Amino acid sequence: MMTDARIITANRAAALAAARCRVQVVAAYPITPQTPVTEALAELVESGELKAEYLTVESEHSAMAAVIAASQMGARVFTATSANGLLYMHEMLHWAAGSRVPVVMACVNRGVGAPWTILNDQQDSISQRDTGWIQLYCRNGQEVLDTIIQAYRISEQVYVPIMVCYDGFVLSHASTPVEIPSQKEVDLYLPPFTGLPEISVGQHMNVNPLILSEPRQDPEGNIRPGYMDLRYRLHQDILAAAEIIDRADEEFGEISGRRWGGVTWGHRLSDAEHAIVTMGSLASESTVAADALRKRGLRVGVLGVRAYRPFPASALQEALANVETVTVFEKDISYGYAGALSCDLRAVLFDSDLRPKVSSFVAGLGGRDVTPEQIEQTTMEAITGKTSVGWMEIRGE
Repeated sequence: MMTDARIITANRAAALAAARCRVQVVAAYPITPQTPVTEALAELVESGELKAEYLTVESEHSAMAAVIAASQMGARVFTATSANGLLYMHEMLHWAAGSRVPVVMACVNRGVGAPWTILNDQQDSISQRDTGWIQLYCRNGQEVLDTIIQAYRISEQVYVPIMVCYDGFVLSHASTPVEIPSQKEVDLYLPPFTGLPEISVGQHMNVNPLILSEPRQDPEGNIRPGYMDLRYRLHQDILAAAEIIDRADEEFGEISGRRWGGVTWGHRLSDAEHAIVTMGSLASESTVAADALRKRGLRVGVLGVRAYRPFPASALQEALANVETVTVFEKDISYGYAGALSCDLRAVLFDSDLRPKVSSFVAGLGGRDVTPEQIEQTTMEAITGKTSVGWMEIRGE
């Protein structure tokens, strides 16, 4: 594969990936740490390198409304946001999923105010997990670029919008080597977007009209689904997307030589007796911690969750079938209960014949540093039964 290797940030990688996918409409509102993504895309449009309409909007709500409309009219679209900007989009996130538009959005993860922080955790995207979007989480800049390209391939097959999530500053502003595939190679992998079914030039129709609960006949006598039927279809299509995510990753690997595991990926899991489960940049630190624990005589592996929605239930059950303990680290909290990832994982493992002991730790909220040594020590304590749940590195008020 012909590649252009550069040392760039994950934000720059996201913008270049969107450009390689030949997006036709970009609408975004700047917010730290996402702003460099929109700046890079504006530069590419201004220079003529990217033939696209760049829409300057007054808010994140308007940005999402704009890309939904453009996608409905047959354009390939892109946007990006972070934190409270994502929350400002909340209504339109539901609208995008319900409209079945293949919007791809970079979510540069940042802690949610108040109080204000510009630093990283994953509370913003996790809080939007039930809006009907596919969510993919990345561990480095190369995966950000490759996943955005894959996201268009996936989204335009299932007609479900996709968030490509990556940690703010930890990844967004960190410069690392990234291989950028040529335009020819991306075109080979990603065919042109042909538009939504049933929408064509010159056709007059009401898009997303008020719908009743029961199926009804349309003016032509065709039976149209009711509200609950449409929700069922969206749910089933998101579940079915797991196989499409795996296949998209495999086919991308055939062209690029890089594979990211599909819905999950593993590090030294084949003989593991203990597993660390996490997602995003924490997964990189976790692999270092697992290697260190191996040197201490513990057979530890890492299971990285790449697709959080659809939740990879079968892949998780299979990968954890033979381990004794699971230690979950995550940068989010479902207030009043526990971390969202650990709750979903416990539910998946509940019916397993040999259920491993699951420990859960909230870490890194608001940009607090999480080191491999901390993950190593906490995992050791979980394996030996000294602790099983908690918030890492909480100091005095």
